[in-house]
Amino acid sequence: MDYWHALRSNKPITQNAEINMLDFQRDVIEASHRQPVLVDFYANWCGPCKMLGPVLDEVVKKAPGPLKLVKVNTDENQDLVVSSGVSGIPDVRLFVKGKQVGAFTGFRPMPQVQQFLTDNIAHSSMKASP
Repeated sequence: MDYWHALRSNKPITQNAEINMLDFQRDVIEASHRQPVLVDFYANWCGPCKMLGPVLDEVVKKAPGPLKLVKVNTDENQDLVVSSGVSGIPDVRLFVKGKQVGAFTGFRPMPQVQQFLTDNIAHSSMKASP
């Protein structure tokens, strides 16, 4: 049974939150023990970020299991950008069970984002299996 299928029955309301460095531990690392967390490092002036934002929103809505989307404004959270090693935007990272399990930089269309999630969530759940 895959990770999405196992969690399908208790999918919570999708959360879409903007966070800062103080919230990162709670809203990303700790929350990822309950459900996968997708983090979008973006800037308001960034064209590819503006294109990717709605794609991520839609992917989260259509996810077959619980998935939390967290957005980090890089202009307002430079300390978090530096500590996370973000070198280009949009920068998207996936956290599962307290660890980053996947990342990509730049715009991707919805099918590629969905495949990124499926591949990385399935891979991380297989690692956790005995």
